[in-house]
Amino acid sequence: MSHGPRSGLTAVSSALLAMSRHLEVRDVLKTIVASARELLDAQYAALGVPDDHGGFAQFVVDGVSDEQWKAIGPLPRQHGILAAMLHEATPERLGDVRKDPRFGGWPSAHPDLIDFLGLPIRDGDEVIGALFLANKNCPKPEGTCGFTQDDEELLGILAQHAAIALTNARLYERSRELTIAEERSRLAHELHDAVSQKLFSLRLTAQAATALVDRDPARAKGELQQVATLAAEAADELRAAVVELRPAALEEDGLVATLRTQIQVLDRAHTARVTFTGRGVKALPAAQEEAMLRVAQEALHNALRHSGAEHVDVTLHRRGTATVLRVTDDGGGFDPRTVRRAGRHLGLVSMRDRANGTGGRLTVRSAPGEGTTIEMEVPGG
Repeated sequence: MSHGPRSGLTAVSSALLAMSRHLEVRDVLKTIVASARELLDAQYAALGVPDDHGGFAQFVVDGVSDEQWKAIGPLPRQHGILAAMLHEATPERLGDVRKDPRFGGWPSAHPDLIDFLGLPIRDGDEVIGALFLANKNCPKPEGTCGFTQDDEELLGILAQHAAIALTNARLYERSRELTIAEERSRLAHELHDAVSQKLFSLRLTAQAATALVDRDPARAKGELQQVATLAAEAADELRAAVVELRPAALEEDGLVATLRTQIQVLDRAHTARVTFTGRGVKALPAAQEEAMLRVAQEALHNALRHSGAEHVDVTLHRRGTATVLRVTDDGGGFDPRTVRRAGRHLGLVSMRDRANGTGGRLTVRSAPGEGTTIEMEVPGG
């Protein structure tokens, strides 16, 4: 690398700090791309976030002027090398991208890309983006790649943290859509208390690794492993803050649509699979919808934070003249009698009060090792 490992670690640290400096998705993407280009001393860098229709929901570049970007035209599609990174989830390092059999050309205003290094950005098993660089600024024989195996490994570290930064930014933006002003304020407080300390530790640990890399590479590696641990913890804290959000769309969209939207967010934010089925339910009085939403949130919180479940299923359906909300998980379960004796209610008292307050009833079925089912039934719907 032309700038040496010290500046490389500094660039990685800068990408991590994007989580604390910026929570807007596009700002985070820009920081990642600029850091990658600096990290590997490339002429061009880009990051694409795929949509579900064969194109890109967002595509950010660095090294191209605004005038050039406008002249290039529409965003690229998921084809050629980009498709390989997204669908095969494999790194690509090429001496001349134009000679690759998958190369499909580019618009006339597009800069000439030659040597190429690209990596998928993964969140677990899902590919959420493609990060690539072109034209490394170094002497190289024609047709050979200036990007090395070391470059690929270092970009891989950045791609891992880019996944964390991008996921956190998405969660933050989604929370803004789902919360009313009061809950936004509560979330901001929780983020400040729970996440800021982790991010501060991330910065210090990355700086320590930078200082150690020349004189003690083994200790520097240990510090970088600690960076990964702290980043994962920060992501968990942010996810936890999202769990209890009250969707602002309840009054406008109704209970079914609101639950579906929130559960999609939770499914994305947690390793457990979270699913929702709503069928045959008509609009309920506002107080009942509010109570059902709160009970669902509390039950989901318990399942995702305490049960160790791999799958949480939420259903909303009619039963005769009543409407029934059911939250079932396959987690560790518990003995409800023991929980009461120990003075730990897991929100059960609050959930019962909400159900009773709207003319309904709450049923809890659980046993150690057998998961938990919480059911709320209210008249009507």
